[in-house]
Amino acid sequence: MILPALAITILVDNQADYGLRAEHGLSLWIEAGATKILFDTGQGAALADNAGHLGIGLAQTDILVLSHGHYDHSGGIPLVLQAARNPLLYCHAGVVQPRYTIRNGKAKTIRMPARSMAAIDRLPEKNLRWTSRARLIAGGIGVTGPIPRETDFEDPGGPFFLDPQGRRADPIDDDLALWLQTDRGLVVCVGCCHAGIVNTLNHVLLLAGTNRLRAVIGGFHLLNAGGERLAHTVAALHALAPELIVPCHCTGEKAIQLLTAAFGERVAAGRAGTRYTF
Repeated sequence: MILPALAITILVDNQADYGLRAEHGLSLWIEAGATKILFDTGQGAALADNAGHLGIGLAQTDILVLSHGHYDHSGGIPLVLQAARNPLLYCHAGVVQPRYTIRNGKAKTIRMPARSMAAIDRLPEKNLRWTSRARLIAGGIGVTGPIPRETDFEDPGGPFFLDPQGRRADPIDDDLALWLQTDRGLVVCVGCCHAGIVNTLNHVLLLAGTNRLRAVIGGFHLLNAGGERLAHTVAALHALAPELIVPCHCTGEKAIQLLTAAFGERVAAGRAGTRYTF
């Protein structure tokens, strides 16, 4: 099914338009025909303020999609689930597991906040859609479930672990993406792309049975990427030929500069308050 109309507003991002709150996190408000989707929720502090400033009613949320279980994407869950009338939640069951990053020998928890886990626990079972595989969530709209890791140059993008001692690496298997079908190809929304932006886009195109990529928007997690990975990523994106690239959140300034140099006006660095229509 081709969506008759599609608009995406960046609600939460590390950068923000004047009058909006910036926050290390991501949230996208998606108007897909009559269906209202919130993709991720940021840390929670900026979500309500920015939505109010932009005239977006979180109570209208039909579907909440969580890309993965890190705090900077899941902190606003209680606000959304309380405000919305009867929302469906799509996420992988792994979003609630303990998670850490270790830098300079110090462990820091980066898991979903306890208040968000409690809000999910209170959600009626009929509204909770654990997503362990790709599935359509509405006409012309799908979520990937776990994304195969096939490229040899992509990794989760940081020192991520399932324990504070750093013995168990966290592959972030709950990482998923959302796709929306338009008349000129797919629009793909990503949270942090811990599976890799190229792995993600290749998998989405395979699932949707198309080679037309209209846009990709969200965090690409290239902040810590070295030159070789960045070069391979740019080359792969050239082959995928998206009409629009909107890097947000964890993409990193160096990566955004390289993407802009490679793709010119097809790159529009994301920030809270920006709205795209397709």
